[in-house]
Amino acid sequence: QVEVAESGGGSVQAGGSLRLSCVFWGQTFSLYVMGWFRQAPGKERELVGEITSGGSTYEADSVKGRFTLSRDHAKNTVYLHLNSLKPEDTAIYYCAAKHRSTSMYGFWGQGTQVTVSS
Repeated sequence: QVEVAESGGGSVQAGGSLRLSCVFWGQTFSLYVMGWFRQAPGKERELVGEITSGGSTYEADSVKGRFTLSRDHAKNTVYLHLNSLKPEDTAIYYCAAKHRSTSMYGFWGQGTQVTVSS
């Protein structure tokens, strides 16, 4: 059984930065693509970015150049670095894990709130 848990959210002013962390528990962290999603009030959940076991990343156009994904295999941890934050980045941010043999994210964290004030 795989579990993930994210942390690091908080309230910041526009232009500020946060680092979110996601700890992975389970078998063979290196076999999973890790994703970050977010859901703002009244909106659908959207993909923010992904990172493979080899370190290849994808970022949504809305955050490209501002957010960065990284992973530390020794700590079984994935990070989302949020820079130059905007009020529209306010959302609950979720970490998820996807085994490399499937296209579906099967394991989700409980979410961490990011609030950006103007």
